[in-house]
Amino acid sequence: MNTSTVAETSPDELSRQPRDVRHHIADILLDSGIITAEQLSYARRVHGKLRNAHSLTKVLQELDYLDTRQLSQALREHRQVVPLGHLLVELGYIRPQELRAALSAQKEAEFQGKRLGEILLEKRLIQEYQLIEVLADQLGFLHEEPSFAKIERDLLFQVNPSWCKRFQAVPMRRDDEGVVVAFRNPLDAAARQAAEGAFGTVVAAISTRRAIEDAIRNYEEGRQNAPQGAVEVDEASAASVIDGLIVDALTLGASDIHIEPMRQQIRVRMRQDGILMLRKEFDLAMAPAVSSRLKVLCQADITEKRRHQGGGFRFEDVQKGLKTDVRASFYSTIFGEKIVLRLLSRKAELLDIKEVGLSPRVLERFVEDALELPSGVILITGPTGSGKTTTLYGCVNYLNDMERSIITAEDPVEYVIDGIAQCNLNPRINLTFEETLRHMVRQDPDVIVLGEIRDQHSAESAIQAALTGHKVLTTFHTEDSIGGLLRLMNMQIETFLISSTVVSVLAQRLLRHVCAQCAEPYRPTAHDLHRLGCTQADLVGAAFRQGRGCPACHYTGYSGRVGVFELLVLNEMVKDAILNKRTSAEIRRVSIESSGLITLLEDGLSKAALGQTSLHEVLRHLPRLSRPRPLRDIWRLAGETPKS
Repeated sequence: MNTSTVAETSPDELSRQPRDVRHHIADILLDSGIITAEQLSYARRVHGKLRNAHSLTKVLQELDYLDTRQLSQALREHRQVVPLGHLLVELGYIRPQELRAALSAQKEAEFQGKRLGEILLEKRLIQEYQLIEVLADQLGFLHEEPSFAKIERDLLFQVNPSWCKRFQAVPMRRDDEGVVVAFRNPLDAAARQAAEGAFGTVVAAISTRRAIEDAIRNYEEGRQNAPQGAVEVDEASAASVIDGLIVDALTLGASDIHIEPMRQQIRVRMRQDGILMLRKEFDLAMAPAVSSRLKVLCQADITEKRRHQGGGFRFEDVQKGLKTDVRASFYSTIFGEKIVLRLLSRKAELLDIKEVGLSPRVLERFVEDALELPSGVILITGPTGSGKTTTLYGCVNYLNDMERSIITAEDPVEYVIDGIAQCNLNPRINLTFEETLRHMVRQDPDVIVLGEIRDQHSAESAIQAALTGHKVLTTFHTEDSIGGLLRLMNMQIETFLISSTVVSVLAQRLLRHVCAQCAEPYRPTAHDLHRLGCTQADLVGAAFRQGRGCPACHYTGYSGRVGVFELLVLNEMVKDAILNKRTSAEIRRVSIESSGLITLLEDGLSKAALGQTSLHEVLRHLPRLSRPRPLRDIWRLAGETPKS
């Protein structure tokens, strides 16, 4: 991007100017109290007698009615009121005929699509530093020329030369308002967002192309000429970086932090609303110190870099009052160790099961036909990050009262609930899943909560606990509700045990919620209908929306998430299908026809039609195993009442 690609003037804009621009600037100076009406009147008389290309502003300056500082202040207070081209003429940097020539050149094929500032620079009609000074005043930015020798070195550890090149930006120093960053184009949204991700609050400055490139070149040469191992990062710096990342993630509501070594830098991405988004980039020299610091916190082996490792620690920021458990995974790659930090917020307040997003009639059936039964297995299924744990503990919260004994085995405990016995598994001291299950049934429980069914042994344990009259709640990694039953069969669990103990399977996904600030109506295309397997007639009454993108949602069009569910309650017909080892398609057909099953796709389509999520999210994340029913039928089964 050239420094002149902001606040430009087109020929059309020129023709629309209501009056002479020099009078416009004079009026600004008059309104600001910088000059008096008598001074302006005299300057105009002088200007009228001049035959050369002197501008009225120049005349005011030569008469000592106006100085450069006053003019700059007035233009900043009335930024973007005067078009750039006219401003350059009035300040005496170019002549009127040169402006007309540059504006005409914009119509030529050679300069097609180029901005006025680019043309003026290419035709050598103005010096870049002069253009930058005017742009800084017009747009209200600082004007800085970065010198590598004056850059605060700790800022450079947070980025690298390739980052500076990509975004044409160089960090300079910290001040009271934030980190001053010099940009070639401070209006470039991607560059500003990247800088805010790397440094937090940013004070944008505008700089010349040469100054930016010189600073980046010196930065690269300094790295190349440094002796091997000369760049050292102390433990305090690494600790500060890690603390900053976790605080940033908690503030954003991110669930995971990915610290990824690349060929030339460390990339940091954070998972927000289920989507990984680039947040920061660090100098590669930070990698060993960051890895070692995290391994110390996790009590992992800091000398071992060839094997994958894992661990966890408790994080607390006293100043901001932020707390979380962090689960860390170290994965050996060709460029170093990739580290993923999962933030497990041990919330005191849990979602009520009525608030997780189940449709009214589905919620009613889940409570009456599953949760309130005295025994049996309730499976909550879905892939990683689909909200299974939140729903599981919504169920536990519903069941938690003085009359029930609830006991859990978790790895790790993600929510702390008063009134229930929660066990954090720890294989290091032989507190394993198998060992814990043996002792759980001796604790006289009414409800047993297993964090996850991982293998045949844990599946058999859940089934056996249900056979002895306990209610068992657990999670399972499968694609949909029918897949949960099939996976139990694949674990060699007898079909008669499945049909006699499993009372319901709740499959779920989390889709991104359309941003309320920038949502706008959306009409499905023919391609959308083809992928859904629907016709326009099937979608009568729908009010689809999509987000345009705004600062509130970081220009993604989404803010928050909405749950999509598929509830399978095992009635006699479904149990018969399982006992007869029918195929998944046959079990699904029987479930839809006899148990009122609403598929994940249908529930997602329903929520998209209500404007909660977008069709794009539905098509991207939900399995399309069968053609959805008409929207009115889905709403009737779900008990939804669409807005008229």
